[in-house]
Amino acid sequence: MSDSVLDHVTEGTTRRGVRASYFRNPWRKPRVLQAVTVGYLLWSLLPVAIAVVFSFNAGRSRSSWQGFSLRWWNGDEFDSLFTDEALRQAMLHTFRLAIPTAIVAVGIGTAFAIGIDRWRGRPARGANFLMLLSFVLPEMILGVSLFLVFTFLFDNLLSLGTGAQWLGLITFQMSYAVVIVRARLLSIGPEYEEAAMDLGARPGQSMRRVLLPLLSPAILASVAVVFADTVDDFVIVRFLSGAADTEPLSVKIYSAARASPTPAVNAAATVMLVSTMTVIAIAYLLYRRYGRGQHGADVSSFTQL
Repeated sequence: MSDSVLDHVTEGTTRRGVRASYFRNPWRKPRVLQAVTVGYLLWSLLPVAIAVVFSFNAGRSRSSWQGFSLRWWNGDEFDSLFTDEALRQAMLHTFRLAIPTAIVAVGIGTAFAIGIDRWRGRPARGANFLMLLSFVLPEMILGVSLFLVFTFLFDNLLSLGTGAQWLGLITFQMSYAVVIVRARLLSIGPEYEEAAMDLGARPGQSMRRVLLPLLSPAILASVAVVFADTVDDFVIVRFLSGAADTEPLSVKIYSAARASPTPAVNAAATVMLVSTMTVIAIAYLLYRRYGRGQHGADVSSFTQL
């Protein structure tokens, strides 16, 4: 056998051995999982990127690029995002719902989480079950139930509209804050408060000066999650909306998408995306600032809250 043929056979055997050893190696790099992760990110983010790009399209098409323009943001006299009265009111109403909902739901949820963490017995387990029930209950069922409540039971007290939407969103979003804050409470433990009281602090002082600063990362994460989910919410706000000026951007986008929408709808969706990403970025920066000195104040720990 010639040297060239022998070298070829040896090279082929070596390659097969390397491949076989790679699949048998338990410490090999997870290339398949990496490929699946990259494929999922491309599949989920590429349509969003396309929608954002076409909000700057010069023509009315949302599938054919016709040049860069700000026409659908502020350039068109009637149909752009900031000149269309309906879209502008919907955008303002979205933030009118999201900001108070995030503040109230996170505040009540934090107090509820601390109460459940310190409450013992069957009533505490029952309260915890009711909270988790609203968390796992399909939003469609909750929206229909709230619609019936405000339509038939509270018709003389509170009609459908902004007030009903606030109550419905707070009822639904509060559970997110409870789950996140309770997870933080379990990781902290009671030792820090007990140490503060051993040093002479009253229970209120230990909560205000010790517990709440330790809970600040979870509270900030809860604000980001509740705000983002409220901006994107469709079911509850649709069932509890009254007049046309109480319909947020999610409802307007849905209604426009069923007709012949212009790229102004893409611009409205871009506003929703940018607003949620901005709040998440601000929450993370505040988390880094107030979590300075706490163990694991990085991106991974923030996303795990």
